[in-house]
Amino acid sequence: MSSSSTAVTQAHFEYVRGHTDPEDPFLEQLKQAALAAGIPPIWIAHEQARLLQILLRSARAREVLEVGTLAGYSAITMARALSAGGRVRTIELSAKHAAFAREWIARSDVAGAIEVLEGSGAEHLARVPDRSLDAIFIDADKRGYPHYLEQALRAVRRGGLVLVDNAFAFGQLLDAQPTDPDVPFVRDFNERMAACEQLERVIVPVGDGLWVGVVR
Repeated sequence: MSSSSTAVTQAHFEYVRGHTDPEDPFLEQLKQAALAAGIPPIWIAHEQARLLQILLRSARAREVLEVGTLAGYSAITMARALSAGGRVRTIELSAKHAAFAREWIARSDVAGAIEVLEGSGAEHLARVPDRSLDAIFIDADKRGYPHYLEQALRAVRRGGLVLVDNAFAFGQLLDAQPTDPDVPFVRDFNERMAACEQLERVIVPVGDGLWVGVVR
């Protein structure tokens, strides 16, 4: 037993990755195809994907919304964890990314459980009924995070999950002079999450840092 936390290093991340169920070949192929298509390689780490699945299974989630599809990696991952009859609706602003995701989702074993919604995350979220979601996963433009959170707190049921990626700001969260222009927005959002009384929440140090919140 220890009264203090262990300092997490890159070696610890590698250890976690090495002790997590391996990534399946289909998702490996998806990532290679995405790279070949010129899609940015910014999908979640596979150990983070496994954590999402565990959380969704534990919550017995059936209705999940994702903001930020990219190549479809996380949508497929989450759909595989849903209860019978469940679905993932995933929102993507880029027509190119949406088309790629649809193609690979159609090839997957969960093609019937995923719907790609093309367009603005804010506009699609505004149409989601109150308390109709079991979980939301936010992994899109960082400047939009506060608005997405506001909508999530309305749309996710009590006891449901609010999951938000990139709490570590691409590894630059604590840098004195970060080079990524979105770092200040992530920092501000982290403070907003930490002060959100509508959620029980914690940052889990996997991938680029995952906020896990439960609606009170």
